[in-house]
Amino acid sequence: MNHTSSLLQKARQYEQEHAAQITTSQRPLFHLTPQIGWMNDTNGFCYYKGQYHLFYQYYPYDRVWGPMHWGHAVSSDLLHWQYFPAALAPDTPADQNGCFSGGATPMPDGQLLLVYTGVRPDPAGGPDLQAQCVAIGNGMDFEKQSGNPVIDAGLLPKGYSAHDFRDPKVWQENGLYHCVAVSDHPQNRGSALLFESEDGLHWQFCTVLAASNGQLGGMWECPDFFALDDTQVLVVSPMEMQPDAAGEFKAGKNTMALLGCYDPAAARFTPQAAQRLDHGLEFYAPQTTLAPDGRRILISWLESWESCDSAPRTAPWFGRMTLPRQLKVQNGRLYQNPVQELEALWQNTVCHTGAFIPNSKITLQDIRGRCIDLHVTLRLAESPACSCFVLRFAQNEQYFTQITYRAAQQRLEFDRSHSGCRRNGPHDCAVTVCPEDGALTLRLILDTDSAELFINHGQRTMSCLLDTPAQAEGITFCAEGGLWADVVMHTLG
Repeated sequence: MNHTSSLLQKARQYEQEHAAQITTSQRPLFHLTPQIGWMNDTNGFCYYKGQYHLFYQYYPYDRVWGPMHWGHAVSSDLLHWQYFPAALAPDTPADQNGCFSGGATPMPDGQLLLVYTGVRPDPAGGPDLQAQCVAIGNGMDFEKQSGNPVIDAGLLPKGYSAHDFRDPKVWQENGLYHCVAVSDHPQNRGSALLFESEDGLHWQFCTVLAASNGQLGGMWECPDFFALDDTQVLVVSPMEMQPDAAGEFKAGKNTMALLGCYDPAAARFTPQAAQRLDHGLEFYAPQTTLAPDGRRILISWLESWESCDSAPRTAPWFGRMTLPRQLKVQNGRLYQNPVQELEALWQNTVCHTGAFIPNSKITLQDIRGRCIDLHVTLRLAESPACSCFVLRFAQNEQYFTQITYRAAQQRLEFDRSHSGCRRNGPHDCAVTVCPEDGALTLRLILDTDSAELFINHGQRTMSCLLDTPAQAEGITFCAEGGLWADVVMHTLG
């Protein structure tokens, strides 16, 4: 069906009429929000014709989840985004109940291929059917293919569900199109399935890359599969996880990276390690792309299904993406750090090298703000008496959010219980983290009402949202037993 369908035109007209009323001050500085209405999963993240394109699950007409469209934004630096008109609306028989998550990749002829999950009623009266559809276009307007869906239940191995079969991520490699999608199975449970195509339109099943087998959650969502250095990485977002004894995973929804090796000749992926991608309170459904300089860049939805329904609606939009992160594999783990482009936003820089943090709460001169890039190095080897370090931020007489490091337990805690947040669900989280070379490094990035913490140069991350009034800008430090620290802060603008 042509991109001029009435449903898509209705969404674009609504965007045009209502998004212009949203001022810059109503949005974060550098986190992408929807043009209007609701946003969830990252879709179609790719580099195309000199720009990064990011699509997203989208309901323009309200700030709650609704019939899924695809929103669209582009950027040259991953920080400043320009909105394009909505890319997809649920307007064909193959996707009449929603255009759900998927991927995008440039085609050899210069067009952009979108592969997405189309949801439609089951003629037999069961739950909706899910299958993969394609649309091809020039980067702004897309034509859905008449043969949709192009990957349906007929290509699934025996036992896999046509009702839980979704979230294709597509890329090109070695002259073929590849697509990883997820499906559910009575015994294997959540599974990542690989498909291949010569033209992006006609597909065949290749292999089951990995499966939960009941050990790593139930249904999986939003897969990604890529090589990074000498490691192959499969990213999925499992549902129904059980917490593990090591504390790596929490109960419920998680986002997980399986690191291993891949034999393309045998189409066999061998996972060797599993890790949670973010230990914070809001992070789900990430997707990556390859930058022109070879970096693997990740962006995730900075929200939580467990608490988003009770989150306040204080702006004409709801939902946002994380700060883009560049990935590397180090010491057998996937590390994440803010993209280097963030440094272009650095303005005033304040340094306190060799600051002594006492038992009582102190401030450091000019260390404050809600749009900052704050680097703190805890010199623990030089401070053997230190038992506990506390950093409070977004603070005034009433509110604060707190990061605590307990040296004996090597436990880092993040607590927003006093931030003014009234969401349902937990308000604190924790992770075990060891000092490196006698020090622990914390990099806290604030963009008004979001906080993203990068620990030990990206070894672990914690992301969450704050409902604290923007005027609460205070930052304080204290350390039981005393601590030597280096503190560097860049304001962002």
